[in-house]
Amino acid sequence: MDLIDSHCHIDAEEFDGDRQAVLDRAAQAGVKRIIAPAIHAEGWPKLKALAEVHPQIVPVYGLHPMYLAHHRFEHLDALRDWVARERPCAIGECGLDHFLPELDPNRQRDILIGQLRLARDFDLPVILHARKAVDELMALLRRIGGLRGVVHSFSGSHQQAMKLCEMGFMLGLGGPVTYERANRLRGLVRELPLEHLLLETDAPDQPDSGHRGQRNEPAHLPHVLHAIAELRGQAAADIARQTHANALRLFTLDMSEPACHAREGGHPATSMR
Repeated sequence: MDLIDSHCHIDAEEFDGDRQAVLDRAAQAGVKRIIAPAIHAEGWPKLKALAEVHPQIVPVYGLHPMYLAHHRFEHLDALRDWVARERPCAIGECGLDHFLPELDPNRQRDILIGQLRLARDFDLPVILHARKAVDELMALLRRIGGLRGVVHSFSGSHQQAMKLCEMGFMLGLGGPVTYERANRLRGLVRELPLEHLLLETDAPDQPDSGHRGQRNEPAHLPHVLHAIAELRGQAAADIARQTHANALRLFTLDMSEPACHAREGGHPATSMR
Protein backbone atom coordinates (compact mmCIF):
# COMPACT_ATOMS: atom_id res chain seq x y z
CA MET A 1 0.00 0.00 0.00
CA ASP A 2 1.29 3.43 -0.96
CA LEU A 3 0.84 6.10 1.70
CA ILE A 4 1.40 9.85 1.90
CA ASP A 5 2.18 11.45 5.24
CA SER A 6 0.31 14.71 4.79
CA HIS A 7 1.92 16.44 7.78
CA CYS A 8 5.40 15.71 9.14
CA HIS A 9 8.07 18.10 10.42
CA ILE A 10 10.91 16.02 9.03
CA ASP A 11 13.15 19.11 9.15
CA ALA A 12 12.86 19.26 12.97
CA GLU A 13 16.08 19.08 14.94
CA GLU A 14 14.83 15.86 16.57
CA PHE A 15 15.67 14.14 13.27
CA ASP A 16 19.06 15.75 12.67
CA GLY A 17 20.95 12.76 14.08
CA ASP A 18 19.30 9.99 12.05
CA ARG A 19 17.13 11.55 9.33
CA GLN A 20 18.26 9.15 6.60
CA ALA A 21 17.38 6.15 8.75
CA VAL A 22 13.99 7.72 9.51
CA LEU A 23 13.33 8.19 5.80
CA ASP A 24 14.47 4.64 5.04
CA ARG A 25 12.03 3.24 7.61
CA ALA A 26 9.27 5.40 6.15
CA ALA A 27 9.92 4.01 2.68
CA GLN A 28 9.89 0.45 4.03
CA ALA A 29 6.52 1.21 5.65
CA GLY A 30 5.10 2.32 2.30
CA VAL A 31 5.26 6.08 2.89
CA LYS A 32 6.12 7.38 -0.58
CA ARG A 33 5.83 11.11 0.09
CA ILE A 34 6.16 13.27 3.20
CA ILE A 35 4.50 16.68 3.13
CA ALA A 36 6.78 18.84 5.29
CA PRO A 37 5.33 22.20 6.39
CA ALA A 38 7.74 24.84 7.67
CA ILE A 39 7.14 26.72 10.92
CA HIS A 40 9.12 29.96 10.50
CA ALA A 41 11.14 31.87 7.91
CA GLU A 42 14.49 30.85 9.38
CA GLY A 43 13.68 27.23 8.57
CA TRP A 44 12.77 27.65 4.91
CA PRO A 45 16.34 27.25 3.55
CA LYS A 46 16.95 24.08 5.60
CA LEU A 47 13.71 22.53 4.40
CA LYS A 48 14.47 23.44 0.80
CA ALA A 49 17.93 21.88 1.06
CA LEU A 50 16.55 18.67 2.59
CA ALA A 51 13.98 18.30 -0.19
CA GLU A 52 16.69 18.67 -2.80
CA VAL A 53 18.60 15.76 -1.25
CA HIS A 54 15.71 13.48 -0.21
CA PRO A 55 13.14 12.79 -2.96
CA GLN A 56 10.43 11.71 -0.48
CA ILE A 57 10.17 15.18 1.06
CA VAL A 58 7.64 17.67 -0.30
CA PRO A 59 8.50 21.12 1.12
CA VAL A 60 5.78 23.58 2.11
CA TYR A 61 6.50 27.07 3.40
CA GLY A 62 4.64 29.17 5.94
CA LEU A 63 4.51 30.83 9.36
CA HIS A 64 3.16 28.66 12.20
CA PRO A 65 1.04 30.48 14.83
CA MET A 66 2.81 28.84 17.77
CA TYR A 67 6.10 30.43 16.68
CA LEU A 68 4.70 33.94 16.73
CA ALA A 69 7.81 35.33 18.45
CA HIS A 70 9.88 34.36 15.39
CA HIS A 71 7.63 36.11 12.88
CA ARG A 72 7.88 39.63 11.51
CA PHE A 73 5.32 41.19 9.21
CA GLU A 74 8.04 41.56 6.57
CA HIS A 75 8.20 37.75 6.53
CA LEU A 76 4.90 37.83 4.64
CA ASP A 77 6.60 39.71 1.79
CA ALA A 78 9.53 37.30 2.00
CA LEU A 79 7.11 34.37 1.82
CA ARG A 80 5.47 35.79 -1.29
CA ASP A 81 8.88 36.07 -2.97
CA TRP A 82 9.88 32.58 -1.79
CA VAL A 83 6.68 31.01 -3.09
CA ALA A 84 7.00 32.77 -6.45
CA ARG A 85 10.52 31.37 -6.81
CA GLU A 86 10.19 27.89 -5.29
CA ARG A 87 6.63 27.07 -6.44
CA PRO A 88 5.65 24.77 -3.54
CA CYS A 89 2.54 22.60 -3.54
CA ALA A 90 0.93 24.47 -0.62
CA ILE A 91 1.25 27.25 1.96
CA GLY A 92 1.72 26.34 5.62
CA GLU A 93 1.79 25.54 8.32
CA CYS A 94 -0.39 28.49 9.23
CA GLY A 95 -3.45 29.03 11.37
CA LEU A 96 -4.70 30.07 14.79
CA ASP A 97 -3.82 28.78 18.25
CA HIS A 98 -5.97 29.99 21.15
CA PHE A 99 -4.81 27.24 23.50
CA LEU A 100 -1.64 29.09 24.52
CA PRO A 101 -2.59 32.36 26.26
CA GLU A 102 0.74 34.05 25.51
CA LEU A 103 0.06 34.08 21.76
CA ASP A 104 -1.43 37.43 20.72
CA PRO A 105 -4.68 36.55 18.88
CA ASN A 106 -4.74 39.76 16.84
CA ARG A 107 -1.19 39.31 15.58
CA GLN A 108 -1.88 35.66 14.82
CA ARG A 109 -4.91 36.67 12.80
CA ASP A 110 -3.04 39.31 10.82
CA ILE A 111 -0.23 36.91 9.91
CA LEU A 112 -2.72 34.20 8.97
CA ILE A 113 -4.75 36.54 6.76
CA GLY A 114 -1.58 37.47 4.88
CA GLN A 115 -0.88 33.79 4.19
CA LEU A 116 -4.47 33.03 3.19
CA ARG A 117 -4.40 35.86 0.67
CA LEU A 118 -1.08 34.60 -0.64
CA ALA A 119 -2.50 31.09 -1.07
CA ARG A 120 -5.52 32.47 -2.90
CA ASP A 121 -3.37 34.64 -5.16
CA PHE A 122 -1.15 31.68 -6.13
CA ASP A 123 -4.05 29.20 -6.22
CA LEU A 124 -2.38 26.98 -3.62
CA PRO A 125 -3.94 24.91 -0.83
CA VAL A 126 -3.28 25.83 2.80
CA ILE A 127 -2.16 23.52 5.60
CA LEU A 128 -4.00 24.82 8.65
CA HIS A 129 -3.43 24.60 12.39
CA ALA A 130 -6.49 25.26 14.57
CA ARG A 131 -6.54 24.80 18.34
CA LYS A 132 -9.64 26.14 20.07
CA ALA A 133 -10.11 28.28 16.97
CA VAL A 134 -12.03 26.26 14.37
CA ASP A 135 -15.05 28.57 14.17
CA GLU A 136 -12.89 31.68 13.87
CA LEU A 137 -10.75 29.97 11.27
CA MET A 138 -13.79 29.01 9.19
CA ALA A 139 -15.04 32.59 9.35
CA LEU A 140 -11.71 33.84 7.97
CA LEU A 141 -11.72 31.21 5.22
CA ARG A 142 -15.18 32.35 4.14
CA ARG A 143 -14.15 36.00 4.33
CA ILE A 144 -11.07 35.56 2.14
CA GLY A 145 -12.77 33.10 -0.21
CA GLY A 146 -11.35 31.04 -3.05
CA LEU A 147 -9.41 28.73 -0.71
CA ARG A 148 -8.91 25.00 -0.28
CA GLY A 149 -6.67 22.94 1.97
CA VAL A 150 -6.55 20.75 5.05
CA VAL A 151 -7.10 21.35 8.76
CA HIS A 152 -4.41 19.12 10.17
CA SER A 153 -4.84 17.03 13.32
CA PHE A 154 -8.52 17.86 13.33
CA SER A 155 -10.14 17.67 16.77
CA GLY A 156 -13.28 19.77 16.37
CA SER A 157 -16.94 18.85 16.43
CA HIS A 158 -18.99 16.89 13.92
CA GLN A 159 -20.75 20.09 12.89
CA GLN A 160 -17.44 21.89 12.31
CA ALA A 161 -16.08 18.92 10.37
CA MET A 162 -19.07 18.78 8.04
CA LYS A 163 -18.97 22.54 7.44
CA LEU A 164 -15.30 22.31 6.50
CA CYS A 165 -16.06 19.44 4.14
CA GLU A 166 -18.87 21.48 2.57
CA MET A 167 -16.34 24.29 2.06
CA GLY A 168 -14.12 21.83 0.18
CA PHE A 169 -11.51 21.35 2.90
CA MET A 170 -9.91 18.11 4.01
CA LEU A 171 -9.28 16.92 7.55
CA GLY A 172 -5.97 15.46 8.70
CA LEU A 173 -6.04 12.50 11.10
CA GLY A 174 -3.05 11.24 13.04
CA GLY A 175 -1.92 9.58 16.24
CA PRO A 176 -4.78 10.82 18.46
CA VAL A 177 -7.28 8.54 16.66
CA THR A 178 -5.39 5.49 17.98
CA TYR A 179 -6.15 6.28 21.63
CA GLU A 180 -9.25 4.59 23.04
CA ARG A 181 -9.93 7.55 25.34
CA ALA A 182 -10.40 9.85 22.32
CA ASN A 183 -14.08 8.94 22.16
CA ARG A 184 -15.39 12.01 20.33
CA LEU A 185 -12.66 11.95 17.70
CA ARG A 186 -12.99 8.22 17.12
CA GLY A 187 -16.74 8.58 16.76
CA LEU A 188 -16.20 11.36 14.26
CA VAL A 189 -13.80 9.24 12.20
CA ARG A 190 -16.55 6.65 11.70
CA GLU A 191 -18.85 9.25 10.13
CA LEU A 192 -16.64 11.54 8.05
CA PRO A 193 -16.67 11.25 4.25
CA LEU A 194 -13.57 9.33 3.24
CA GLU A 195 -12.94 11.61 0.25
CA HIS A 196 -12.18 14.42 2.73
CA LEU A 197 -9.64 12.58 4.89
CA LEU A 198 -5.84 12.66 4.90
CA LEU A 199 -3.42 10.59 6.96
CA GLU A 200 -0.66 12.30 8.94
CA THR A 201 1.82 11.74 11.74
CA ASP A 202 2.72 15.32 12.77
CA ALA A 203 6.10 13.77 13.61
CA PRO A 204 8.09 14.19 15.75
CA ASP A 205 4.98 15.03 17.81
CA GLN A 206 1.67 13.21 18.47
CA PRO A 207 2.82 9.57 18.53
CA ASP A 208 0.22 6.83 18.19
CA SER A 209 -0.79 4.74 21.19
CA GLY A 210 1.74 2.05 20.33
CA HIS A 211 4.58 4.56 20.57
CA ARG A 212 3.34 6.64 23.49
CA GLY A 213 6.12 8.78 24.98
CA GLN A 214 8.46 8.16 22.03
CA ARG A 215 9.55 10.35 19.16
CA ASN A 216 7.03 9.99 16.38
CA GLU A 217 8.16 9.35 12.81
CA PRO A 218 6.54 8.81 9.38
CA ALA A 219 7.11 5.04 9.49
CA HIS A 220 4.37 4.95 12.14
CA LEU A 221 1.72 6.13 9.65
CA PRO A 222 0.36 2.59 9.08
CA HIS A 223 -0.74 2.53 12.74
CA VAL A 224 -2.98 5.53 12.01
CA LEU A 225 -4.25 3.85 8.84
CA HIS A 226 -5.18 0.61 10.57
CA ALA A 227 -6.88 2.42 13.46
CA ILE A 228 -9.06 4.35 11.02
CA ALA A 229 -9.83 1.20 9.03
CA GLU A 230 -10.90 -0.62 12.19
CA LEU A 231 -13.06 2.28 13.37
CA ARG A 232 -14.80 2.54 10.00
CA GLY A 233 -15.11 -1.19 9.41
CA GLN A 234 -13.32 -0.87 6.08
CA ALA A 235 -10.30 -2.57 4.56
CA ALA A 236 -7.03 -0.76 5.24
CA ALA A 237 -6.18 -1.03 1.54
CA ASP A 238 -9.34 0.91 0.65
CA ILE A 239 -8.56 3.65 3.19
CA ALA A 240 -4.98 3.83 1.92
CA ARG A 241 -6.07 4.05 -1.70
CA GLN A 242 -8.58 6.85 -1.13
CA THR A 243 -6.45 8.96 1.23
CA HIS A 244 -3.52 8.62 -1.18
CA ALA A 245 -5.75 9.87 -3.99
CA ASN A 246 -7.00 12.70 -1.77
CA ALA A 247 -3.45 13.88 -1.09
CA LEU A 248 -2.49 13.68 -4.76
CA ARG A 249 -5.52 15.75 -5.67
CA LEU A 250 -5.14 18.40 -2.97
CA PHE A 251 -1.41 18.94 -3.39
CA THR A 252 -1.28 18.33 -7.17
CA LEU A 253 1.50 15.79 -6.70
CA ASP A 254 3.13 14.00 -9.60
CA MET A 255 4.48 10.71 -8.24
CA SER A 256 6.65 10.26 -11.34
CA GLU A 257 8.74 13.31 -10.42
CA PRO A 258 11.01 13.98 -7.42
CA ALA A 259 8.98 15.56 -4.63
CA CYS A 260 10.79 18.89 -4.85
CA HIS A 261 10.12 19.20 -8.59
CA ALA A 262 8.74 22.68 -9.29
CA ARG A 263 5.09 23.11 -10.10
CA GLU A 264 4.18 24.49 -13.48
CA GLY A 265 3.57 28.19 -13.53
CA GLY A 266 4.52 29.91 -10.29
CA HIS A 267 2.67 33.16 -10.85
CA PRO A 268 -0.33 34.45 -8.95
CA ALA A 269 -3.75 33.45 -10.22
CA THR A 270 -5.36 36.06 -12.43
CA SER A 271 -8.49 36.43 -10.26
CA MET A 272 -7.03 38.36 -7.32
CA ARG A 273 -9.44 39.79 -4.73
